[in-house]
Amino acid sequence: MRTLVVVRSLKMGGMERVAVNLADAFAQAGHESHLLSFRRVKEALSPEHPGVQQHHLALRWWTRLTGVGLILEQLVRLFLNPIIKRSLFLGAGLMGGVVFRVWLRAFERRHGRVDRIVFRGIGTFELVWTFRDDRARYVLENILHVNGANWQRRVFSRCLYHCRDLVAVSEGVAESAQEAVRAWHFTPNSISVIPNPCPIASIRRQAVEPEAGLPATPYIVNVARMVAAKDQALLLRAYARSGITLPLVLVGDGPERGRLELLAKELDISERVVFAGQRSNPYPWMHHARLFVLSSRFEGMGIVLFEALACGTPVLSVDCPGGIREILKGELASCVVPHDEESLAEGIRKAAQGEKPLIKKGWLDDFRPEMVAKQFLDQSRHGDA
Repeated sequence: MRTLVVVRSLKMGGMERVAVNLADAFAQAGHESHLLSFRRVKEALSPEHPGVQQHHLALRWWTRLTGVGLILEQLVRLFLNPIIKRSLFLGAGLMGGVVFRVWLRAFERRHGRVDRIVFRGIGTFELVWTFRDDRARYVLENILHVNGANWQRRVFSRCLYHCRDLVAVSEGVAESAQEAVRAWHFTPNSISVIPNPCPIASIRRQAVEPEAGLPATPYIVNVARMVAAKDQALLLRAYARSGITLPLVLVGDGPERGRLELLAKELDISERVVFAGQRSNPYPWMHHARLFVLSSRFEGMGIVLFEALACGTPVLSVDCPGGIREILKGELASCVVPHDEESLAEGIRKAAQGEKPLIKKGWLDDFRPEMVAKQFLDQSRHGDA
């Protein structure tokens, strides 16, 4: 079959990494796999499988070049966005969907008809919200925060989700989508649950690559963007309370970094906390760690958890909305602690003691790439709207 994975950009982030992994999974399963991005970025992620064909569409540029797209974008910016916040996509995406359809027709003249189109992330939906096609699946990467049912949310949801085949990355995300259906009054064609793929062999191969700056002694690690949702502030406070002397390494960057560095100084732990910054290959940092800790306020699925397990590193996570319990289930349920400072501190103390426990292969079976690819290519609509 011929597949097309569409993503806003290939910057270094969890959602983007999953888009690349899915394109790789389609290719590994023997399908003709294509990957399309709308924005070029420095240090872009790349597929590992040589069979994945990459494409770029400068969507914003072409949309504006139509003239109509530029006028619509400016009208929304000047008149609608001051009244309805975060509505800029209504102008840009209206013609964006048209431009994408024109691109798709040209693509199919060269390569043949596409059997499955997978859009990853709401930010991608927004850019082409007028495009509709029965072959398309729209992946919800994170929970929908249903805080009321005002008319603005209803308008946005009808543009982005109404009469579409939605795919949630976890049962938690699917439950939030069902709640949004009732609160925001839209009707999707279907809501399915398909987890993110875990390319175990690729992760383990990258995990043993040389990496500069790795601590010479055992350490605790967190890999995430430094944004409020990842709540590294909770992790710093719990780490300080735990009394653990193993260094804490934070891999990632973002707008919260300055505040976190100040907090580490206030807690008098700055000498034991390493801010490693953004890394193109985070897996050696996971592989060499004694423990991986997740402290997020919510997670669509929490792919870093199965990535750490694939690296052979035990994990600890606070309990939060989303899909972490679909990874940390059965024997791994004990790796989840209540979402508060004291519980996380106690969890860190216990988990950091002794040697690394054995990571069992079966814990990752649900996320095998070939299984995930097969579910996306199932022609029948599964799930309830």
